[in-house]
Amino acid sequence: MESVASGSRCQTPPPREQQRLDLTPEQVKRIELNRLKAKARQREREEQAASSSTSANVNGKRPLAVVPAESTSPTAPKPAPKLKRDSRLGKYFEYDLSKMVNSKGGFLVEDGKEIDEELRAKEKERERQRALQNTEPSMYLDPNLNPHCNECNSVDIDPTFRKVFGCQVCNKCKNQKPEKYSLLTKTECKEDYLLTDAELRDQELMPHLLKANPHKSTFANMMLFLRCQVEDFAWKKWGSPEALDAEWQRRVEEKKKKKNKKFEDGLKELRRRTRETVWQKRKDKEHTHSFGGVEKGPDGLGKQICHECGFSIDSPHYDHEQISECLEVEHIDVNLFRSKTLYTPARARGVFGGQVISQALVSASNCVDPVYSLHCYFLLGASAAVPILYHVDRIRDGRSYVTRAVRAVQRGRTIFMLVCSFQLPEPRQPVFQFPMPPDVPAPEACEGVEVIYEKMLRETADEGVKEFCRTTLEERRRSPIEVKMAGVREPKDGTPIFMYWYKARNVPVRYDAAFQKCILSYISDSQFISGARRTLTMLNQGKGPTKVVMQVSLDHSISFYDDNFDCGDWLLYVILSERASSGRASVHGRMYTPGGSLVAICNQEGVVRVDTRETAGPISKL
Repeated sequence: MESVASGSRCQTPPPREQQRLDLTPEQVKRIELNRLKAKARQREREEQAASSSTSANVNGKRPLAVVPAESTSPTAPKPAPKLKRDSRLGKYFEYDLSKMVNSKGGFLVEDGKEIDEELRAKEKERERQRALQNTEPSMYLDPNLNPHCNECNSVDIDPTFRKVFGCQVCNKCKNQKPEKYSLLTKTECKEDYLLTDAELRDQELMPHLLKANPHKSTFANMMLFLRCQVEDFAWKKWGSPEALDAEWQRRVEEKKKKKNKKFEDGLKELRRRTRETVWQKRKDKEHTHSFGGVEKGPDGLGKQICHECGFSIDSPHYDHEQISECLEVEHIDVNLFRSKTLYTPARARGVFGGQVISQALVSASNCVDPVYSLHCYFLLGASAAVPILYHVDRIRDGRSYVTRAVRAVQRGRTIFMLVCSFQLPEPRQPVFQFPMPPDVPAPEACEGVEVIYEKMLRETADEGVKEFCRTTLEERRRSPIEVKMAGVREPKDGTPIFMYWYKARNVPVRYDAAFQKCILSYISDSQFISGARRTLTMLNQGKGPTKVVMQVSLDHSISFYDDNFDCGDWLLYVILSERASSGRASVHGRMYTPGGSLVAICNQEGVVRVDTRETAGPISKL
């Protein structure tokens, strides 16, 4: 301030020295790459120029053949650049208007594309044919050459009836006899004469006239049929007018029955909804149903019941028809799983044991993989109406072997215990196996279990046996496992060996090895303890000491020795009962692939009891 006041001029400070910033390694690398690319492009241009040269050059200059006619100097005059499109105009297509012609139809087309003499000639021929169709046929001077009416022999016949229906009738006879020559709509033909759409659409079978729909122009054209032709075809189809009337009456009654049934069902549903209170509705909104497995009701339909509130719904199918649904479990918490579907076989005391084994193995496999053996005990019978909870306990975690224990709980009680071991594969160890039985028929040459029961149903006269066969057939057809009888072998010791072919139905893709073992566990309990019953020659429908009164599994063990198998393909199950005593029996089984590889060895002990009660006389009431 003092310098300004004294009149001295302000001076601009000298510019500061800019700090030099060093390049980063990434920038140095990019500069070096660009320099190498530029040198490579220059080398390519020089090689191209040398290869395109046609005359030798001693002084090292370029030959005249490769010298461009125009100057490539950056200061040389250049043509005016093309105008760039204004971005504010938006997106549009640019056309070369010099090559476009006006089609006089509201748009421009490329020159020469629309002019096609061949197409124009075809269109003219179509117009001529349409004009000929719309004109009435010419009359001949000779009366014998003209067509005559079928009723009055007049030559003034209706050209439309003649051309469409092939019927020669004059307008006078057509109006006098409407019961024969009137036109019927497609709806009238379907409702009154019970004809189908396929029959009415066939021009050769049922000629028809197309007319514009009078209700709305955008609707499909109306199809009109000649009454006499419709009646002739209907009499041939149904046999006689009386038969047509009987069929029409039957359909009307059936439609009335369906309508009444629908009304009664709606009324029943309305009454059920009316009986519900506001509190119940509010509770249902807050409550999430947890349905158990599908059970067969007294009416033959499948039902699912919520195990918490008792609410039931009708189910048109059974959940155990798909093998993936049979093995599916719900992950609730850490080491805690819950079954989604449960299946109870016919005449069984509880849930199918193979399903409980496989679901427990799935629960254990979700914690570690892969399994090599398992051993389980069936403690109590399980109900299909309440889901099963699977508690997984981590017993041992080793480097090569891992052990898991699974406890199945239902209604607070332990019904099943499983101990399974998991092992890392060791492919370099020596291999040995018990050979597959020789001369086993292929699955294609064996009869299914369903075929055997169908033959038994046709041949037997006992109503009890027939009911048993019907129930078994219905169950086998819904089963996710297909079974074929491969035969029975009786060696020198007299102990029969039973052989079955098994495979899982409806398997869309090949599952991994862990899930394949779970499916095999499901299969392993099928027909297993029954081998002991058949060895003892006991029957489900027998009498006295040959009748089975109880057949349940006590324990089950499986040892897996191969991961290379597919349960969607056939597996041979060889079953042998080794001992039976005191109402208990043990069975041994081996599972082979069609190639003869032994993939699993199974053992089971179960209760097999017969009716030992002696027949007593009538007891006195005194």
